[in-house]
Amino acid sequence: MTRVNRLGAGLGVAGLVFGLAACADGTTPADSAGAIDQNAPVTITVGDRPTPDKPNDLKTFEQKVKDFTAKYPNITVKTTETSWQAQTFQAQVAGGTLPTVMAISFTEPANMIPNKQLPDITDELKLVDLTKDLNPNVLKIVQDDKGRIYGVPTDVFSVGLAYNRALFKQAGLDPDKPPTTWDEVRQYSKQIADKTGKAGYAQLTTNNTGGWMLTTMTYSMGGTVQSQDGKKSTFNDAPTKKALQLLKDMRWTDNSMGSRFLYNQEEVRQDFAAGKIGMVMQAPDAYDMSVKQFAMKPADFGEGALPQAGGPFGTLTGGSLKMISPKATKNEIVAGLKWIKFDQFEKYTSEAVAVADAKNSIADKGFVGRPAITPLSQQTFDQYNKWREPYVNVPIKQFQSYIDSTTSLKLLPEPGNKGQEVYSLLDPVVQQVLTKQDADIDKLLSDTATKIDARLAR
Repeated sequence: MTRVNRLGAGLGVAGLVFGLAACADGTTPADSAGAIDQNAPVTITVGDRPTPDKPNDLKTFEQKVKDFTAKYPNITVKTTETSWQAQTFQAQVAGGTLPTVMAISFTEPANMIPNKQLPDITDELKLVDLTKDLNPNVLKIVQDDKGRIYGVPTDVFSVGLAYNRALFKQAGLDPDKPPTTWDEVRQYSKQIADKTGKAGYAQLTTNNTGGWMLTTMTYSMGGTVQSQDGKKSTFNDAPTKKALQLLKDMRWTDNSMGSRFLYNQEEVRQDFAAGKIGMVMQAPDAYDMSVKQFAMKPADFGEGALPQAGGPFGTLTGGSLKMISPKATKNEIVAGLKWIKFDQFEKYTSEAVAVADAKNSIADKGFVGRPAITPLSQQTFDQYNKWREPYVNVPIKQFQSYIDSTTSLKLLPEPGNKGQEVYSLLDPVVQQVLTKQDADIDKLLSDTATKIDARLAR
């Protein structure tokens, strides 16, 4: 999945319709065959504008648009709140209601590229001098079998285990030693529940997050969710059954998962920040929302490696990328890539911009230095972090177990074929295991595999 609007995931949907003639909203006519003229007037629409309930983020975004158009006076930028939503995105694609540029999940390109729903931007990337800075391992997400490029990865994560250090202390657990195996997770969860009365562990279950986290558990237990060619499901076997049995045991035998079992991303972070949950699978960016939006004490947040069973096997990696509308003209593609470079990457290659960005984050009560996986070359990322080192305001030591895991655990990609559909169909499996004591895991998986195989075969 992705952090792109999973907060609501969640990463109002507005958009525009591109036509063959000049459009009423000012978009450039869609003539993708024409020659590129970088000085010609061009209008692009940029998605992911922050909503009014985030005034500081919105102010920063609007200033960035002003700075960009000052640098490129021939480019007019219109903005929209359109953002990626797993349940509605394909309808937007089919309806042609996408902005010129927007962020989408890593799960989308595998289907969109062969269906020609993304433009080939390889040559335009070279034109704006962006290709050389991108992490070649991450870039594979948006390449076809010939190495042509169809998107720009910007945000990369891997899943770890977020835990509440205060609850660990109350339960008599060492907050500097999070569990590293799923057996330990079960043990710690029961100890937290018994000693504090809080949920020792919680599981995401709704809005495709149930399937997403079940996939993550399956990976950590040595399993897979679909075949390498993406044509058949593979989860109806021992690792996924083991993951579901573990959840069932913690829920019904140990009674260590509290009383709430239907969670999306934002809801689980809110309860986690409130001290109602001891552990939950999350990427490190959970720190931002937990502390900034839900007032969790920074000292209480911990992030460990994703627990393993019989491994190490690895952890799920995902993220978001910037896509360009398939209806964009060549000039719009170039303008869109210039925006992406300006918006996402200038801070990595300019000390002045990196420092200014860090200072702006602090002024906006944001965070500097939270561990992450780079979408760029490691050398570029290391230099960027060095520039920002004096401004770090995140308790990095509380992420140490996770940091260590970024080199010790394999990063395993999300399902490549219809990933969001797979997640959606797996959601009810996790929900039933946690809400029905007599849930038959074998039957649930068998029935769901049949449904998913029918989707994958299309």
